[in-house]
Amino acid sequence: MSPFRATAPLTKEWEHFGFAVADGVATVTFTRPAKLNALTFDVYADLRDLVIELPQHEDVRVLVITGEGRGFCSGGDVEEIIGELQKFETAELLEFTRMTGAVVKALRECPIPVIAAVNGVAAGAGSVIALASDFRLLAESAKFAFLFTKVGLAGADMGSAYLLPRLVGLGRATELLMLGDKVPAARASEIGLASQVVPDDELPAAASALARRLADGPALAYATTKVLLTRELDMDLGSAIELEAITQALLMTAKDHKEFYAAWSAGREPRWTGR
Repeated sequence: MSPFRATAPLTKEWEHFGFAVADGVATVTFTRPAKLNALTFDVYADLRDLVIELPQHEDVRVLVITGEGRGFCSGGDVEEIIGELQKFETAELLEFTRMTGAVVKALRECPIPVIAAVNGVAAGAGSVIALASDFRLLAESAKFAFLFTKVGLAGADMGSAYLLPRLVGLGRATELLMLGDKVPAARASEIGLASQVVPDDELPAAASALARRLADGPALAYATTKVLLTRELDMDLGSAIELEAITQALLMTAKDHKEFYAAWSAGREPRWTGR
C-alpha cells in the first residue's frame, strides 16, 4: 500500500450507481434505465467523490462510464432536480452548480484514463460527462444533445464552453451549445466528438478492448500525458515545451522506460508496471 494514502478505508460500494473493479478496470454504470439514467443530486455527489478518490485505488488503471439499458445519461432528472431547484435560494443554486462542475473538474484532473461508452442518448449533463472523458466510444444509435438552452439556461454549463470548442472548434461548439440539437453518432464522428462509432451490440466489446489496452499499458506514461494535455490548454508554447522537457526527463528515469529498452534489447514485449 502506498505510504501516501490516508488510513481511512476506500469506498468499494456506491449506492446510487453500479461500481465494479476487475483486472485494473473500474466501471461505473448509471442504473436508472427507466429514466434513461437521469441524474439525481446523489448521483452527482457520488460520482464527484468517486472520481476524486479513484487514483488512490491502486488496483485501478482505467475507468469506464456507461449506462444501463437504452440510454447513457439523459441529464438532470426533471422532477428530482429541476423541480427541486425551483425552491432553492441563490446560494443553494450556486452550491449545486459548483457541485456539477466539480464532477467535470474531477474527470479532467483524474490521472486515470476515462472511457465513456455511450450506449444511447447522452443529453445535458450526460453529454458533458462524456465530453469530459478521454475517449468517447459511441454505439451507432447513440446521440449527443447539449440541450441546456432548450430549458432556458446557458448552453455553457459544467465547463462545456471550455471543453467543446477545444475538441470540435468554436464554430461547431457554438452551433451545438446554442441550438441544442441532437447530434447522431455519425455526425459526432465526423466533427471529432466521437473517438469511435461501433454497432450497438459491439459497444461493450469495444469498450472492454480499449480498457484492456490501457490497463495493460504504461500507466505512468498515460497518466502524465493526460495531465499535460489538461495543463497545457492555456499555456503559451514556450511554457508548454519547458513543462514537457522537465516531465520527459523525469520519465526517462522511470522503471517503465528502462523496461522498454530491456525488452527491445531482448526482443520481447515490455512488461509494464506503471512505475
